[in-house]
Amino acid sequence: MRFTPTALPGVVLVEPDVHRDERGFFLEVFHRTRWAEQGGLDLDFVQDNHSRSRRGTLRGLHAQIETPQGKLVRCPRGALFDVAVDVRRGSPTFGRWVGYELSEENFRLLWIPPGFLHGFCALSEIAELSYKCTGPYDPAAEITVAWNDPEIGIAWPVAEPVLSARDAAAPPLAALHERLPRYSGSPAP
Repeated sequence: MRFTPTALPGVVLVEPDVHRDERGFFLEVFHRTRWAEQGGLDLDFVQDNHSRSRRGTLRGLHAQIETPQGKLVRCPRGALFDVAVDVRRGSPTFGRWVGYELSEENFRLLWIPPGFLHGFCALSEIAELSYKCTGPYDPAAEITVAWNDPEIGIAWPVAEPVLSARDAAAPPLAALHERLPRYSGSPAP
């Protein structure tokens, strides 16, 4: 298993060992002790979610602020472009983003700690996102930021995405500045 730090401290790309044979494949998606020892990620998950999207659907950018949650995301079916954005006020990487293709072919996972927005778009006809959360969903604590905020400048691989009404009406990051968490000097696991 490989744990690769990204350009955003705390966000980690994980490439599990995949065991393939004539029957198919097997992989260990998460093992708490191994992840803590090998990747420095001592994580405690309390909720699992799964979504399905059709090609061109873009979900995000979302984060929980007052009751933060970290997310371990993967794509068990199809392919998607997954994005994390640092929204911790005072962080040296505030407003910067990283994006990776996650797919059923590459088996990658992305760890997105609290303090980061998350969003993704479906690249295949059908794409599924499965993710573990370190905190329960709390709609009162959630913020939504415009997917196309020019201050962030994400290079999405879709020009006219399919959006929910909430995501289509989301404000730019600057409008939410006072609600954003403060940078503590280190990313939370």
